[in-house]
Amino acid sequence: MPEVTAENTIVVGVDGSAASMSALRWAVREARAVDAEVVAVHAWEPAEPTLAPYAPPSARPTVAEQRVRAAGLLADTLREALGPRNDGEVRAVVTQGPPVRVLLRHARGARLLVLGRRTHSAFGVPPIGAVGRECLLHATVPVVAVPAPEPSAATSGGGPLLWDTVDDQDGYDVGALVARVTAPVKR
Repeated sequence: MPEVTAENTIVVGVDGSAASMSALRWAVREARAVDAEVVAVHAWEPAEPTLAPYAPPSARPTVAEQRVRAAGLLADTLREALGPRNDGEVRAVVTQGPPVRVLLRHARGARLLVLGRRTHSAFGVPPIGAVGRECLLHATVPVVAVPAPEPSAATSGGGPLLWDTVDDQDGYDVGALVARVTAPVKR
């Protein structure tokens, strides 16, 4: 395995969604092809108290408990997406902070930033969320947006989006990578 440097990493944002699992699987396959390391990043922010102000403090999760929960979400997502054995293929990183800032910081100097995206959106607009849009606008590295698996035709009400397609080993059609930005967008 080559020496691990920032330039030899593929950073993937993981939030536990089906789209982020697809992104993680894609990133691992790409890393094998180019002999790079995958860094799975989960950004989390302390939750605001949602309990009544008179609820006992013991009912409110502490920042440490929230950090443990965030690490558990990342570990569970890695296990579900890649199976029980990691074999050092993926380095898991849990970082406190806003997702865009955390992802861009970890991706600085990396080979790629990989994000998940929804499969469909209204009005033919690329189905990428707010975090994905901000990463596309501000990333200094190429960004790949990988769609969630297509729901079955019986439940989706339609076919796949009309993008270039890549055959995915998981048995569904990955309607091309919505965005593969090769240079930062300056406005």
